[in-house]
Amino acid sequence: MKSTVTWTAARTFDAETEDGFRVTMGQAHEDTPKPGPSAMELVLMGAGGCSAYDVVAILEKARQDVERVEVRLEADRAEDVPKVFTRINMHFIVTGRSVSEERVARAIELSATKYCSATQMLNKTAEVTTSFEVVEAG
Repeated sequence: MKSTVTWTAARTFDAETEDGFRVTMGQAHEDTPKPGPSAMELVLMGAGGCSAYDVVAILEKARQDVERVEVRLEADRAEDVPKVFTRINMHFIVTGRSVSEERVARAIELSATKYCSATQMLNKTAEVTTSFEVVEAG
């Protein structure tokens, strides 16, 4: 896996994956507005994406009729530099037809404890908790 990050202006950086996907990231600086998510916001979103991917894949294998999976993330960071994450909650909202709460709970547990490499890395500095709700599709 390779990426390139290039400083483009003020506190703005363009990142590109080896597959050509791009994202602009940075912080507001002096009179310039925030150009995109910060690096830490991207880390948090990456953990959410990694875990959501796992949950969808596991529920599909379990033949659950899932239409939507949303992960709402909330995190706290340390006060002192390097201001690592100290607490992260991942709240999953799974929408589908007759989706088993037990299957959802198991999928989230497997992602958190076995499959999601991003969560495993963040577990080194943060208490990562999960919660979920199942919504019946209308």
